[in-house]
Amino acid sequence: MIKQFQWSDNQVSFQQVPELELEERPQQVQWPEKELGIQEPSASNLEIVTHEPGDVSRSVVESVGAIPNELYDRLGLTMPRWLLWTLTVAVGIVLSGLLVSTLALWTPLWSNLDRTDEELGFSGKDDQKVPLPGELWGNISQYKLSRPMNILIMGVDPIKDTVDGSPESFTGTSDTMLLVRLNPSNKTMRVLSIPKDTMIAIPEKGLTKVSDANAQGGPVLAARVVSRTLNNAPIHRYIRISTSGLRQLVDQLGGVDVFVPPVMESQNPSSQLSINLVSGWQTLDGEQAEMFARFREAGAGDLPRVQRQQALMTALMQRLNSPTVLPRLPQLTRLMRKYFDTNLKIEEMMALVNYSVNLERDNFQMTILPGNFSRFSQDPNSYWLNLNGQQNLLNDYVGVDTPGLKPDVRPVNSRVIAIQNASNQPQLTEKVIRYLKQKGFTNVYAVTDWPDTQRQTQIIVQKGDRQTGLELHEVIGLGKIEVSATGDLGSDLTIRIGRDWK
Repeated sequence: MIKQFQWSDNQVSFQQVPELELEERPQQVQWPEKELGIQEPSASNLEIVTHEPGDVSRSVVESVGAIPNELYDRLGLTMPRWLLWTLTVAVGIVLSGLLVSTLALWTPLWSNLDRTDEELGFSGKDDQKVPLPGELWGNISQYKLSRPMNILIMGVDPIKDTVDGSPESFTGTSDTMLLVRLNPSNKTMRVLSIPKDTMIAIPEKGLTKVSDANAQGGPVLAARVVSRTLNNAPIHRYIRISTSGLRQLVDQLGGVDVFVPPVMESQNPSSQLSINLVSGWQTLDGEQAEMFARFREAGAGDLPRVQRQQALMTALMQRLNSPTVLPRLPQLTRLMRKYFDTNLKIEEMMALVNYSVNLERDNFQMTILPGNFSRFSQDPNSYWLNLNGQQNLLNDYVGVDTPGLKPDVRPVNSRVIAIQNASNQPQLTEKVIRYLKQKGFTNVYAVTDWPDTQRQTQIIVQKGDRQTGLELHEVIGLGKIEVSATGDLGSDLTIRIGRDWK
């Protein structure tokens, strides 16, 4: 049976989950019903009507059954009634067969959407993988966000002896945590990376690392503690990605192009993950992308790893915007349903895809949750939140205003500026430092040269405020602005000198 849907003009409704006590079961929250606005195709553009077998009214059945009798009486036929009934049934069967054949040729089956490649291969050679219905993806441009949306994304550590994609496989600690905000009013996508060692308070449990929240109470508890930590920031949806899901996603996209700054070598018997990546530009497959995202230098904390995760996310966004990926959307959707756990509706997924495809590169911005490593804690890797002067960041990246919290209003020449040479011209480092000091900059320093030669200078905005990058660009007169935490971690902005600096 072909399952069809009838879209209404109302907003998508979501099931409410009752509040539970933490000591009995993991805390649950009510995902908001009306905070999301998904504009769907109008009835004039997409008109699909649902009829389930049990919903057909008795009056309709009776009226259809009366047709042969009415024909018999009005036409004054002399043939026996039983013969007329037989001809009617025969013609109905023929017409029904033609209708079903036509639908089979033009309408893909929804039932295959949930089936994996293995299941499709097991069912026989004649069973083909079927894409999403043309009526749905053909109207994807009409699915739009009308209100801001916050999504908590967690990369979950694999659980030993669990089946990939099973509910149990998503119950581990979150190796990666991102809060993504999509704001259609200014057409931006902002990503706040939350280091896994960030210290948070779990009700009835006390202080612990944010990565433990999913293991102790699932996505509901993880969303709750992140929301409370960020002044009750709204979190509308969640996505949990298994390790296998990341590998499969990258492989389905045909790999991702990233620059590996240092050589990465590591052996971790506990996770059975052997990492060996050479420096330089590489097209990473799924397994290598996992290595790149999970590698952690001894004694460096979690921040360098967060930087690589942001670089990987940028590469994934670039690959997803490639025209060659569009035909793979049905396979990617099928993949998500197996390796991704989410409470996103299909309509919301399509709105997100449409939003991402039309996103301008400059409006994709990333930063790291502000904080400090504790020198006095028993765990030197523990990361403690520090939101002093971060009102703009909270407003832009999570959509909240905090009373009493002031924005950072320092002029750009008072910001901390790191100079990194990527021009293969060593003399330029001191030249740039002298130039900035002449312009009144008081806190400028040099860092180790970038191992890759770049043609164009970059202005990397570490703290998430693009305006400071624009102000620095006005001073130096060149440079491509990138809002991400991929520069020097001790700086507010990093100038990565390219060969265009004369």
